[in-house]
Amino acid sequence: MPDIQAVLFDFGKVLTLAPNQAAWHRIRELTKLSEAQLEERYWAFRDDYDAGLLTGETYWQSVADRTLSPDERVALTTADVDLWTDMNMPMLEWVAALHAARFPTGILSNMPDAMAEGICSRFDWIGNFDHTIWSHALKTRKPDHAIYAEAVRGLRVSPAHILFIDDKAENIAAAGQAGLQGILYRDHVSFVQEMNSRRLGYLFQPSKPRPSVL
Repeated sequence: MPDIQAVLFDFGKVLTLAPNQAAWHRIRELTKLSEAQLEERYWAFRDDYDAGLLTGETYWQSVADRTLSPDERVALTTADVDLWTDMNMPMLEWVAALHAARFPTGILSNMPDAMAEGICSRFDWIGNFDHTIWSHALKTRKPDHAIYAEAVRGLRVSPAHILFIDDKAENIAAAGQAGLQGILYRDHVSFVQEMNSRRLGYLFQPSKPRPSVL
């Protein structure tokens, strides 16, 4: 198996934990929708929002199905950022170690415009990644092949030498078709086990050389 020369991360549910339920409740209050209505409408328009076909303004008006004031839209975007930013500290600690060792890293995330802006303004460490792709900027989304090709170009590493980590099986499958190595992230314990089973555990201490394999 080719050596890993760069690590590419999904954002939600990889660098972060499961959605924050208090933030979800705030979205319910702001939209004045029932739980079932919000669950349906939040996701019904989300793919287009991630792909940049809807802006933050048009997305939230579609979800709420009514005209929203500017203050309501700002509050909804803030709650949406809160929803997806309970941070996965073991992964962030690893990211910090990779950055300290100047090991190439990237983010490849299905992310809409207002969310990406909110996340980047909130977390200055995002700027430490060598290459970041938020899907809305490319007007496409995972698992479209083109978005992986753009990540490879941005990292300037052969796809076979890139490890991609994502929480959705279809995105990992598409990465494999694009030539990347992939690991499906479910929880941190199983992730570490998978890394070790593939003899990639050395990446958790990136300042140390890879052990030789007899």
